[in-house]
Amino acid sequence: MTIPAKFDAFRIHDDAAGYRSGIERIALDDLAPGEVVIRTAYSSVNFKDALAGTGKGKILRRAPLVGGIDVAGHVVASSDARFKEGDAVLATGSGLSETRDGGYTQFARLEAQWTIPLPAGMTLRESMILGTAGFTAALALLRMVENRQTPAHGPLAVTGATGGVGSLAIDIFSRAGFEVHAISGKPEAAAYLLALGAKEVLERDALSTKRPMDSVKFGGGLDNVGGPMLAALLAHTAPYGNVATAGLAASPELHATVMPFIIRGVSLLGVASAGTARDIREEVWRRLAGDWKPAHLDRICTREARMEDLPQVFDTMLAGGSFGRTLVVLGS
Repeated sequence: MTIPAKFDAFRIHDDAAGYRSGIERIALDDLAPGEVVIRTAYSSVNFKDALAGTGKGKILRRAPLVGGIDVAGHVVASSDARFKEGDAVLATGSGLSETRDGGYTQFARLEAQWTIPLPAGMTLRESMILGTAGFTAALALLRMVENRQTPAHGPLAVTGATGGVGSLAIDIFSRAGFEVHAISGKPEAAAYLLALGAKEVLERDALSTKRPMDSVKFGGGLDNVGGPMLAALLAHTAPYGNVATAGLAASPELHATVMPFIIRGVSLLGVASAGTARDIREEVWRRLAGDWKPAHLDRICTREARMEDLPQVFDTMLAGGSFGRTLVVLGS
């Protein structure tokens, strides 16, 4: 396939003229170097993308950069023997929209070391409904089960349940055989969460406690919120249960004691999806295309957008008005 001299990309600037973003016509040589060039088909919108696109979070390490921490499409050129023209591939995190150009573009140039062949049993569209959010949720589960988490410990709590990571975690954890309790500050979304596989939907105050260790309510869980919510989840976790932390929607702080760790043997597991080693990355995507594949991706994909819609999508997300996943359609 011939790569056009110019193509559309959603580019972010931060310079003397101010912080700004929007669609521009760029050339392939404007992109960061990489061994694999793809014609993009889909991307997605994550909280990190909204912060980067609006400048309300310090995500970019250099500018200008094309936004979008996820991308999927077909290879059109490659200097790496592992990839040939026509291959379906995806990339998430790995410096996209932080240190190198991301996925909000008609053509992307990727580093081969972070480019993942689309696993059998998954479409490009499905891979980007999952994107970083689904990868994060599945990575959290992988870390928990590797640390001996089982359904016998009790239900897994998911905080920030209506967000992309939370919604996909409910579906993925349920598929893996765990009972899931969704915790959300949006009671109007209860039917949505139950349809994804949550056994119970709880208000935020279900986790409120002023005690360093409280009665056991959960076998473990995934926290996307941080702050008091994470501290309370630790306090309510069963002996030798695991709590994975993957977000800070409410606060980056954690005011807690060591009591859950030294009395109940609770483990706090960090989930850093952006820099995950390739072998782990491939294993997570293999599971997401197989036994952990969510059963409700079309329900979780609550909106489809194009590049021109991104500013409005970012504002809605940062205002707390979105739920589920927004798929960005880049192909024709």
